[in-house]
Amino acid sequence: ATGRSDFPNQVNNVLGFPFIFRGALDVHARRINEDMKVAASLALAQLAREDVPESVFRAYGNKPFSFGREYIIPKPFDHRVLLYVAPAVARAAIDSGVSRVEIGDADEWIKQYKKSLQKRLGRHMSIMRGVHERASATPRRIVFPEGEHEKILLAAKQLINEGFAHPVLVGGRNVIEGWAAAHELDLAKVTIVDPLQNEHHKLLAGKLHELRSRNGVTQSEASHLLKSNGVVLGSMLVREGLADGMVTGADMHYPDSLRPVMQLLYGKGKGAARAAGVYALFVGNRTLFLADTTVNSRPTAQDLAECAQGAARLARQFGYEPRVAMLSHSNFGSSVDDSVLRVREAVRLLHEQGVDFQVDGEMQADTAVCPEIVDDVFPFCEIKGAANVLVFPDLQSANICYKLLQRVGGAEAIGPILVGMNKPINVLQRSASVDEIVNMAMFTVLEIQQMTKKEEPAPTKKRAAKRKN
Repeated sequence: ATGRSDFPNQVNNVLGFPFIFRGALDVHARRINEDMKVAASLALAQLAREDVPESVFRAYGNKPFSFGREYIIPKPFDHRVLLYVAPAVARAAIDSGVSRVEIGDADEWIKQYKKSLQKRLGRHMSIMRGVHERASATPRRIVFPEGEHEKILLAAKQLINEGFAHPVLVGGRNVIEGWAAAHELDLAKVTIVDPLQNEHHKLLAGKLHELRSRNGVTQSEASHLLKSNGVVLGSMLVREGLADGMVTGADMHYPDSLRPVMQLLYGKGKGAARAAGVYALFVGNRTLFLADTTVNSRPTAQDLAECAQGAARLARQFGYEPRVAMLSHSNFGSSVDDSVLRVREAVRLLHEQGVDFQVDGEMQADTAVCPEIVDDVFPFCEIKGAANVLVFPDLQSANICYKLLQRVGGAEAIGPILVGMNKPINVLQRSASVDEIVNMAMFTVLEIQQMTKKEEPAPTKKRAAKRKN
């Protein structure tokens, strides 16, 4: 380690003082003692041994690094330093008797303190912390069709280390095992499905032929697809219950990933929402859900209504009560053309169905997010307060909007999350980072949990009575 900035392992004050002071102040420490300094040093040493997130690589010119000769001290721009050092310092202050905060159970206090620090890092981090906790409660089998891709392998390692999921990697066994040996990936916690040596191949080929025989897929073509297309293989693994969910798209264009998924895993059941891609965007202190950003290019009124229902359900999964605005260039009849009439009809359908969330339209985007406009000009609007679910009249307007908010508006994004599917499947954007892959996998685990709950039979009166007793 050195004090020079032109060498690796620079000892930087930024790594120590802010976070030592943070931990000391939050327990009202009388002073900063040696125990607290040692605790900070040990926390930094522990963090240096953890896998480094891609967001930190990007801050340092996309140069990857891992624990070793040139990386024994975490980087100053690593947001995790706060979450490691401040709690360690606070705990040392409590244990050494210099804390002036009344604390009963120190372990529980530190646990809650870490959650509060997550919130200080931003709404996005706070939301994802909740997702982390729920995903780790019941880890599930998640298929990754691009199992040889380095981003997927890094994400799989992180998912295993955090106990979020059991990765099912589709790819050449030799390639995956070689990478695992070089990067300490625990293969005991991974399932490798080699398309060329798959024990379930015969079963899956027969099922695929049965599903797609009237779409030109012969038995031999079904066999070829399972060996050559990882998304097809992954979809069939999920369909036949050999995996619980799937995350794909890390190395493919979005439409190429989505097409097999829609062919094999999309089917509208009673009351199902239209399949749609939804982004959750965190803009300042506001959270917005934008739909449909990725699937339906020319939605009908019925499509828009079902998309709204799916996006509303997603908002509730994130813990928000949906207020759904059906967007247009028109404000409640200020203009009339085919696109306006389509949105207006979607609103009528939703009101007719008696949905259990606030929804109105057609309305312009500023009307949707500025309650003062509604109060002054459109007091009859059924949305009270700013809308948090925005349903766009077509795919291109939704896609353009989310990208502008993300790139120019500085919004943090989670997505696109597929809603309205029969199985928990999510398709990544090709540019997705390792962190985004991990987040999408965890949200897929949450979707599996939700679907499993729905499939559980309702208790009979006899069973319910027994529970009460």
